[in-house]
Amino acid sequence: MIRMLIPLIVFLGLVALMVAGLQTAEDRKLVDSPLIGRPVPAFDLPGLHDPDARLSNRDFLGQPWILNVWGSWCWACRVEHPFVERLGREAGIPLLGFNWKDERADALEWIGQYGDAWTAHVTDFEGRSAIDLGVYGAPETFLIDHRGIIRHKHIGPIDQNVYDDLMRRIMALRSEAEA
Repeated sequence: MIRMLIPLIVFLGLVALMVAGLQTAEDRKLVDSPLIGRPVPAFDLPGLHDPDARLSNRDFLGQPWILNVWGSWCWACRVEHPFVERLGREAGIPLLGFNWKDERADALEWIGQYGDAWTAHVTDFEGRSAIDLGVYGAPETFLIDHRGIIRHKHIGPIDQNVYDDLMRRIMALRSEAEA
């Protein structure tokens, strides 16, 4: 009789582990960045449209801004793109596209196909600046205040809830900058 109960006990144990894992799935998306509250790591990167034009973090001082990490190879970037477009239209602050580990031709083709919602783009084909930013993958979105301090980081695609949260935070950053 006990031999027949052992598989049932193992099965129930696995079900309990699965249920516990499902309950914490949303929490695993929240990864605290050690860079929150610290200056955005310095970068000076070539533009996507014009590789001779360079942009740096210093170009955005004095205003809050958004840094959105994306790549043409990133399926989730396509999922979030309608919300990125809305950010570009409605946030009222610069939205910097940080094209990561991509090929220039592929990135430009992607923009041609899906639309260019960003204010400007920089490219980090080798991924060195992304390491400084603590990028785990794409997409990731950073909110940076007018002093160049990272105030928020979102890992994963932007959906309606994330968009609403980002807009609330952006409005607060804009008010802070104007005060």
